[in-house]
Amino acid sequence: PSEITNMYITNCISTCQGVRDKYMQNRLVRLLCVFLQSLVRTKSVQIQDMVIEIQAFCIEFSRIKEAAALFRLLKSMEGSMV
Repeated sequence: PSEITNMYITNCISTCQGVRDKYMQNRLVRLLCVFLQSLVRTKSVQIQDMVIEIQAFCIEFSRIKEAAALFRLLKSMEGSMV
C-alpha cells in the first residue's frame, strides 16, 4: 500500500495548494504536516521517494509553523533515510 499512501499524500498536497481561502488552506496545511510528522516519526510508511516533494511543500508553506517543523524533521532524518 505504499503506492496508495504516496498517492494520498500527493493528492493532499495538491488540495492544499489549490485552496483559495487562506484560513482553510492554513488549516489543511497544518493538518497534513502533523499527519506527515506522525508517519515519519512512527516509521509507518517509507517516504524516501517523496522527500523532495514534501520538502518543496514545506518550503512553499514555510510561514506555517507545522510546515517548518516537518521540514526540520525531514532534514534531521536525511542521513538515516538512505
